[in-house]
Amino acid sequence: MAAAALPQQQQQQAEEEGKPPSPTTTTMMPHIVDDAWDYKGRPAVRSSSGGWLSAAMILVVELNERLTTLGVAVNLVPYLTGTMHLGSAASANAVTNFLGASFMLCLLGGFVADTYLGRYLTIAISTAVQAAGMAVLTASTAAPGLRPPPGLPATGAQLGVLYLGLYLTALGTGGLKSSVSGFGSDQFDDVSDPAERRRMERFFGWFFFLISLGSLLAVTVLVYVQDRLGRPWGYGACVAAIAAGLVVFLAGTARYRFKKLVGSPLAQIAAVTMAAWRNRALPMPKDPADLYDIDLAKAAGEDVKGKQKLPHTKQCRFLERAAIVSSSSAACTLTDVEEVKQVVRMLPVWATTIPFCTVYAQMTTFSVAQADVMDRRLLSTTSSFQIPAGSLTVFLVASILVSVPAYDRLLLPLARRLTANPRAGLSPLQRISVGLLLSALAMVTAALVERHRRDASSGAAPATSVFLLVPQFFLVGAGEAFAYVGQLDFFLRECPRGMKTMSTGLFLSTLALGCFLSTAIVTAVHAATTWLTDDLDRGRLDSFYWLLAAISAANLLAFVAVARGYVYNQDKQSLADDDDGGVVVHA
Repeated sequence: MAAAALPQQQQQQAEEEGKPPSPTTTTMMPHIVDDAWDYKGRPAVRSSSGGWLSAAMILVVELNERLTTLGVAVNLVPYLTGTMHLGSAASANAVTNFLGASFMLCLLGGFVADTYLGRYLTIAISTAVQAAGMAVLTASTAAPGLRPPPGLPATGAQLGVLYLGLYLTALGTGGLKSSVSGFGSDQFDDVSDPAERRRMERFFGWFFFLISLGSLLAVTVLVYVQDRLGRPWGYGACVAAIAAGLVVFLAGTARYRFKKLVGSPLAQIAAVTMAAWRNRALPMPKDPADLYDIDLAKAAGEDVKGKQKLPHTKQCRFLERAAIVSSSSAACTLTDVEEVKQVVRMLPVWATTIPFCTVYAQMTTFSVAQADVMDRRLLSTTSSFQIPAGSLTVFLVASILVSVPAYDRLLLPLARRLTANPRAGLSPLQRISVGLLLSALAMVTAALVERHRRDASSGAAPATSVFLLVPQFFLVGAGEAFAYVGQLDFFLRECPRGMKTMSTGLFLSTLALGCFLSTAIVTAVHAATTWLTDDLDRGRLDSFYWLLAAISAANLLAFVAVARGYVYNQDKQSLADDDDGGVVVHA
């Protein structure tokens, strides 16, 4: 095996020197995967590592994560209000804080995985932490001493155990989600094997499918078990599922392909920012060619493998001070600076997608509270079977499952046929704008439905059917289908090549901040008005929805303004710089 590694080292050296790989190299060692190792540190053998079997073992973990996280979130409000005796606003904030922490911790998980542990260990440890969190949550719902007596509020100790279980689960979720998609894609060689490249593209399709399948199982089977058999049974089933998923994941250790640690992109951003601040008093060279860049770094013997020299841009010129050569400190390369600039240019788009997630959060909080007081009988007014309030989220998931293939298989081919343009279709930013528009329409619909429900409850009319909530769930689900795909495509396409691992973190951080923004809005509205009362019939939830509709509409206008000024990376080369031959970018 040591002899087998020699051609691979020669090929890597040729790549570093900018030469094409040797035909002899690829012919002699076709069974060795470039830049991949097995669990013992040996070069990975193509025939006995990676591929669909390894990816499937990894996907099982993601299926169980989605089942657990969403299964807890969508049905937590009824438990907090009915059993723990919290107010509706406090219960809604507990859910959004839990979801926000789960997504925000993905940034921490990604940093740990890229810098210290690697994706494999991060997934294994995070899965174990998630199982421990769900075990604590199961105990908090099963032990009589950890629940308050009827009519009394929960004590601090009882809430403390509940929140310990929730945030241990969130910690495990954050670490797991940050690495699952990346480690799964590591099982395919998308550089030198066209067949494996096509399989990796299909992997992302299956990844999204299993996320949706886990969501569907969470809002149907798991919520039903929680409501009919009891939460200890529902949460206990999650513990068993996570443990089984961990066993399956560990069983594939001998087959996995591992990649070396490359360091966190967050460290690069911090290094560039700190170096620019440290050099703030130094004179800026008039010619950008005098700044430290990849060619000088290579001459100095630095490892710049994988870095592609980027053209100079005129924005965020302060950051270029990080590339000034100083005798007192090492300089960052100008390419490092330009990569950070690319991230900075993406931030306005990133910021204007956060309010969408605030709307999405309402589908697991106040919309579930609405369903809880409506007529949830399935077939007729005499039926004894009632749909669990948390299961209304199934319409959101169904909308996602319908919208994605409808666009890809119906609308997109039709647009290309009508326009005779094989590239016709929505750009990533256009997809996001459609998602933002649908979210604003969802809040308008929710406000009208809540007004009708409250008016009907004040009279002698029978309780309003819960199916009137379906349009708002469907609109938010369709909006997520457009916004999710658009955001993922945008961040993957526009993130610098050396920062691809951060694209998922940027996307998931919008979900986290959207949840935290929801918490802030709910807290402010609850303190300033009487809209959000424990008894929905005495409050004005419709006014709260109108407020969110107005915020969504204003955010949509801001997003359109930002998107119209954004220039995609692939279009930048056509924009000539007036002075130094670089690129003028309007973001």
